Amino acid sequence: MSSSKFNVKYCVLLPLVLILTVFLMLVPTTFFGIEGLTVLQQRTIALFVFAALMWIFEIIPSWTTSVAVIVLSLLLLSNKGLGFLMVDAAGQKLEGTMTYTKLMSAFADPVVMLFLGGFALAIMAQKYGLDVTLARFLLKPFGTNPKMVLLGFLSVIAIFSMFMSNTATAAMMLAFLAPVLATFPDGDKGKIALALSIPIAANIGGIGTTIGTPPNGTAVSNLETIGLSISFGEWAIHMIPFVVIMILVAWVVLQFMFPFSTKKLVVNIPENTKPTTWRTYLVWITFAATILLWATESLTHISSNIVALVPLAIFVCTGTFDKEDIKQIDWSVLWLVAGGFALGYAMLDISKGGTGLGAALVNAIPFGEMSIVLVFAVAGLVCYILSNFISNSATAALLIPILLYVSQGLAENPAFAGFGGTKAMVCFVAICASLAMLMPISTPPNAIAFSTGLIKTKDMLKVGAVIGVVGLILGFFWLTKIFPFAA
Repeated sequence: MSSSKFNVKYCVLLPLVLILTVFLMLVPTTFFGIEGLTVLQQRTIALFVFAALMWIFEIIPSWTTSVAVIVLSLLLLSNKGLGFLMVDAAGQKLEGTMTYTKLMSAFADPVVMLFLGGFALAIMAQKYGLDVTLARFLLKPFGTNPKMVLLGFLSVIAIFSMFMSNTATAAMMLAFLAPVLATFPDGDKGKIALALSIPIAANIGGIGTTIGTPPNGTAVSNLETIGLSISFGEWAIHMIPFVVIMILVAWVVLQFMFPFSTKKLVVNIPENTKPTTWRTYLVWITFAATILLWATESLTHISSNIVALVPLAIFVCTGTFDKEDIKQIDWSVLWLVAGGFALGYAMLDISKGGTGLGAALVNAIPFGEMSIVLVFAVAGLVCYILSNFISNSATAALLIPILLYVSQGLAENPAFAGFGGTKAMVCFVAICASLAMLMPISTPPNAIAFSTGLIKTKDMLKVGAVIGVVGLILGFFWLTKIFPFAA
């Protein structure tokens, strides 16, 4: 970070954010125009504003903002917080005080455990060469026709991104693709298409499963707080066809914008040179069994969140996953998601351990009278625009808890059910977060592809815009009319 940026962030932006946050906490509750707003609900609004501004300006890393949000919630909203702030002028306990264990449980939310298990599977796949073996096997059928090789890379990257970190997938596939890109003659635009296939497929592929990208998990977890569940298998059945369509769209768009002049393209992925041991077979079997259990949740009735911990237990008990592997877990993602969950908990009704802010907003704003399509459009565009500038995980963590209650307000309109209801709105926003890929800073896979030097920002912008618009429109109709989730 340059000294000028450092000075602006810490000497200008940070004080402004803190002043605004304190202001919102101290003004009379009547300032917000919400009838019956309590002091704790007011503090929750202030924490939302604090989180939003800190995430947007990235004054500190996104995951550290999430940790700060949880700590501030514990101090300002919980029954074990700052005692003098938890009582009114008469010394009575404030209405809506949260239990501190409820807030702390954000660190171990079932969806956090789902991602933890997913990270363990991905780390083991890389450690024992499962990723390289699968890449060789999956790319082989696409031959040497450049157009088919492009489709092959889009497909394989998308599949990997459903189960591995999008960033790790992009880095791995770039390593395979780099030697091929170096052989392209000058002037062949096809190399731009291949380079762009990495972030596009990684971002789109993550939509396919609940562990593919954090916004998916955020959506599922928040829906569970109001009694609406989506299993791993149900999500995959609905979203993988959407991913397939979007990958085909991306394939056509990339060929049209960056046509190949090369007639033959040979991709040589080196064989897995890691020694095959009993642990290798253990990883293969565990990986396959985990996916099978996720896909058959409706039959086994074992929660996908519990299933995710099974491979972790097997790997650690057999010594396959050791203390060095623990360091590779992306704890920053887990903590970032946890901060979003804590904000979501605070929105819950008082009877469910929250401050009741969500219900207060629903009662104060006539959502039932609003245009359903307009609310979908605004929510999707806000999420899409924000996700191009800040972490899509942070965007989802900020918007989804709010939209959960917006959708409950819309439920007063009988037509809302015809648009897929609450599940459709929340899941649509999760999709919008993943489709944001306009610039190198939008996602880590974008930055990785941009590092090749083959892609100009304008190339990424125009491809990202076309795929984003198509994805937003298709995503809306997919979840509301074509293939909505069961109510």
